[in-house]
Amino acid sequence: MSNEVIAICGLHCHECGAYIATQNDDDAKRTEVAAMWSKMFDVEIAPQAINCDGCSPGGERVFQHCTVCDIRKCGIERGLANCAHCGDYVCEKLESFFEMAPDNRARLDAIREGL
Repeated sequence: MSNEVIAICGLHCHECGAYIATQNDDDAKRTEVAAMWSKMFDVEIAPQAINCDGCSPGGERVFQHCTVCDIRKCGIERGLANCAHCGDYVCEKLESFFEMAPDNRARLDAIREGL
């Protein structure tokens, strides 16, 4: 896992369309992701908003939702690489999130087991 980028919530960044589009500076991918997410979340997302270097501390560009994400905010405040490193793992915020993202739970569980 050394060169993998894992978001604070356990998202595998290398599988995320916004991360892929940004790292490859791929405007066609940005357009594709914006259209998909606009439909999925019933909100208008412009291709220009699809930029992300990973939500962990130090990522210069993050998708707009990540700027208001409580899980990300908490992880940064605690100085964590991701939630697997937290003494309060698994908290209520994560439990709710894991209902729609069970793969993230499995990923963070595996990281935690290796600590």
